[in-house]
Amino acid sequence: MKLTTAIITRIRELLKKDHLTQYQLFKSSGVAQSTISSILKGKVNTIKLETLFDICFGLNIELDEFFSCDYFKFDSIDR
Repeated sequence: MKLTTAIITRIRELLKKDHLTQYQLFKSSGVAQSTISSILKGKVNTIKLETLFDICFGLNIELDEFFSCDYFKFDSIDR
């Protein structure tokens, strides 16, 4: 799996877990709704760490919690 795909999958998983919409994430994170939409539609090739930090803030989790899943293990990511 590509790294950006893993990030998208993780964001979607966390949104579903907390029953949040993209709009609610935009309101709580400060990340533009268009940016969130573009990320989740896979229209971006890279995601800035600062943007991911803001998304995590909106999800009320730390970065280490975001990355603490099997999607981000070395053998899961295509290089």
